[in-house]
Amino acid sequence: MTAAPATPTVAVVGATGAAGSTVLRVLEDRAFPVRELRPLASPRSEGTLVRFRGEGLRVAAVDASRLEGCDIVFFAAGGATSREHAPGVAAAGGVAVDKSSFFRMDPAVPLVVPEVNGERVRQHHGIVANPNCVATPLSVALAPLHRAFGLRRVTVATYQAASGAGRALQEELAEQTRDDAAGRKPRHEVYPHVLHGNVVPGGWTMHGDDTEEEVKVIQEVRRILDLPGLPVGVTTVRVPVAVAHAQAVWVELETAAEAAQARRVLQGSPGVRLVDAPGAQAYPTPREVAGSDEVWVGRVRRDPSRENGLALWVVADNLRKGAATNAVQVAELVLEYR
Repeated sequence: MTAAPATPTVAVVGATGAAGSTVLRVLEDRAFPVRELRPLASPRSEGTLVRFRGEGLRVAAVDASRLEGCDIVFFAAGGATSREHAPGVAAAGGVAVDKSSFFRMDPAVPLVVPEVNGERVRQHHGIVANPNCVATPLSVALAPLHRAFGLRRVTVATYQAASGAGRALQEELAEQTRDDAAGRKPRHEVYPHVLHGNVVPGGWTMHGDDTEEEVKVIQEVRRILDLPGLPVGVTTVRVPVAVAHAQAVWVELETAAEAAQARRVLQGSPGVRLVDAPGAQAYPTPREVAGSDEVWVGRVRRDPSRENGLALWVVADNLRKGAATNAVQVAELVLEYR
């Protein structure tokens, strides 16, 4: 395991994107110790000004020379960039915390959600993978139920925000909203369908009959929970929401549990906020969850359609806990275990 100094030199690759800019905010919010911050991005963003702790910093184009001397590097710029530069960071003695999917299923790279399997950070060899923005909150909600009752089967339907596809779709959704309000026909270029006023069960690359997103969630949840044979069924859906992914989740448990028991387990679990009073219309929604670092859970109830069945509703900010916050939490463990 590569060590990192108590006050590291930090780089954020993809600093001008939705996920990378959120990493900068989360580093500030969590008072992460930083000796020097290097914002990096593609050449087209070179010279852009970003702010960190009240200071304006110019973005540089990412290359190996600008990563020299970095102790922790957050990669939020896609798999090709991670593939090219993360191994070099590790070889030079730094630690790459990678948001892309490139290393997630590599058995030599730990895939970490700190509330679930944070001890795996100890096993890193210079690269730690950050899970998918659906798999992360789903694992936070499922792990305590698995520890208490055992998991036999999981079924999920997602309601994923536009920002999960990047800033471009978020901006396109806003433009479509203005067009519809003005009576103009909305256009779409970023996504295969108009998203405003719509629900789209696609937009990802297809892997046979499944979307790439569905495949990722299944594989990653199994790996995070260390349940390689867990039956998981997922349908991923994009909805006209700016920030925060929601999930309707059905689980079949190894041992029977009443909804009240499950609520008690979830209430005391790290990273979970239980909001579950549907009679008073109290349950998590993306609007209230956006900006939060917790995984919000509600609508916990018995599912009589399956043996030992429970249903629950899970919502998390996809840019924070689904990406940036989880990555910063991983980096905090890197410093703690150094």
